[in-house]
Amino acid sequence: MPLEPIERRTASSGMVDFSDPVTIHETSKTRVVMVPFYIRHTDHSELCIKLQSYRKADPPNSWAEVEEKSMSLDAGATSTLSAELVKHLAVTSEGDAGNYLVLRVGSGQVDLDGQDPAEVAKALVGVLGEESIARHLDGVELGPRLAQALRYSVRLEEMKSAMAELRTHLDLGEAEESIYQRWCEGHPWAFGNQFVVNDEIRNITIQDQVDLLVPRINAGYRDIVELKRPDMEVLSYDNTHRDFYFTREVSMAIGQCHRYLDVFSEAASKGLLGHEEIVAYHPTATIVIGRSQGWSENKIKALHGLNSRLSDIKVVTYDYLLSQGESLVDYLSNEATEQNTDERPDWPF
Repeated sequence: MPLEPIERRTASSGMVDFSDPVTIHETSKTRVVMVPFYIRHTDHSELCIKLQSYRKADPPNSWAEVEEKSMSLDAGATSTLSAELVKHLAVTSEGDAGNYLVLRVGSGQVDLDGQDPAEVAKALVGVLGEESIARHLDGVELGPRLAQALRYSVRLEEMKSAMAELRTHLDLGEAEESIYQRWCEGHPWAFGNQFVVNDEIRNITIQDQVDLLVPRINAGYRDIVELKRPDMEVLSYDNTHRDFYFTREVSMAIGQCHRYLDVFSEAASKGLLGHEEIVAYHPTATIVIGRSQGWSENKIKALHGLNSRLSDIKVVTYDYLLSQGESLVDYLSNEATEQNTDERPDWPF
């Protein structure tokens, strides 16, 4: 298509400028033209258009405007039409059915054109899906605001997916400890947003291996997580004394953790041998065991009371871990909705 100049002329009223009509559709009997108008303001101009429809009239080769088939578009409508045409033409060029996200790229950055970065990122996450992709989308390629929003959205979606996975394992009654070992290794933040990663190191001595060592972000010291099966009982009830007490399985786990804490405190008081970055300073232990779904209020209260009498050890159920993780995800989801991407809360990653 040859490059043709566009002449902008001032109307006789002096209030508006215009350019020559552009024919956008024509047959032997009809013609549709676009007439551009430029509305002048103090510091800028707005483009408006009028779409005029014509039909063949007498005498031959003359055209009569069809008023009822003509319309005028103000600046907002013109801008919307222009943006939508660009996007839909881009989709047309793909040729296949599917879901498309169209963004304009220039000078190495994505032009958001007034769009909310969080909403764009949410759409991108839905398309990209894989967290690994987001690691390759740095601020230079996407622009800092969009890149940040994308990383937050990807992380949030990953957290939602993780909690759905844990719920599925529990709902299906899966009881293999290795399943939950892998899950907890991948999502230590579920124990609270003070934990964001876990160590690959498990051996605190040659003979002793814990399930998880999790660093606290506010100090860097390590705590212990011990996992037991979700099909184990947590509490038993003494009818004679009318009180709850820890089952044999829980009591054994508490004894195990007491020894782990003693050994770990001694072996890593100044740094674990061969891994000096792993330090034990008043470490705590969390035991995850059993289910508490359907517990009475008195039974839940009893577990809380028994925990409060323990020193540096806490017993939680898998349902508690699930609820805590989901609450964290809900909190972050609400914060992401209410705040701008430049004012995010403390995200766990």
